Amino acid sequence: MKKIGILIENQFDEQELIYPYHRLRENFEVILIGSKADTEYTSKSGLKFRSDIASSDVNPKEIGGLIIPGGFSPDYMRRCDATIALVKKLNEQNTLIGAICHGPWVLASAIDLKDLDITSFYSIKDDLINAGANWIDKEVVRSQNIITARTPKDLPKFMLKFLSAINFV
Repeated sequence: MKKIGILIENQFDEQELIYPYHRLRENFEVILIGSKADTEYTSKSGLKFRSDIASSDVNPKEIGGLIIPGGFSPDYMRRCDATIALVKKLNEQNTLIGAICHGPWVLASAIDLKDLDITSFYSIKDDLINAGANWIDKEVVRSQNIITARTPKDLPKFMLKFLSAINFV
């Protein structure tokens, strides 16, 4: 069984990490991928979660899907060369990638968003447009192997779309 990865860094949004984490654990092995292995990361409100593996140690061939939660953590995620390289490689192999809220910031740093339909929290709209994306203000948007959503309130539809797609990608 392939693993589903969830990226983690400090200042992650609790809902955007925990909701997908537990939903995915119903049917998949889920690993938390940080810039460092076995490291404690703190959410926006002080909740702590520990990474399972460093992004530099992940074998992309073992990953069947990836979730990029928001909060302020994507700004830290995109500062890690190994995390950017992992997201780029996963995209190249057409792995399903989900990003919510500020998560698409990582996509803008890792892959070519030209002509992809993307949504996000509205404050990073300009960043995504400048990266070439067609920004759409909609709960959930799928473009090729990329699924994006705007805010935590979109999580139920985001996860339904991700879980449906993971069975066919």
